[in-house]
Amino acid sequence: MSDCGCDKARRDLEEYLRHEVCKTSHDDIEQHLEGCPGCQDEALVARTLTEVVARACKESAPEDLRDLVLARLSAAQTSR
Repeated sequence: MSDCGCDKARRDLEEYLRHEVCKTSHDDIEQHLEGCPGCQDEALVARTLTEVVARACKESAPEDLRDLVLARLSAAQTSR
């Protein structure tokens, strides 16, 4: 195992966080992150962003907003 360096760690960070890199690359990036505060910060931002987006995808709009949007879309289609 060797430190892969900042360039590779940052380039492959998203795949690393999704566990989509091979075991060797995963271990190399993990080792790099343990010793590099800058890349640790990048990883924290990426993890946080991923979690926020995942939560947002699970939320749904209030029913009255949904009804309003559908009514306006319907009105726009009939006015054409």
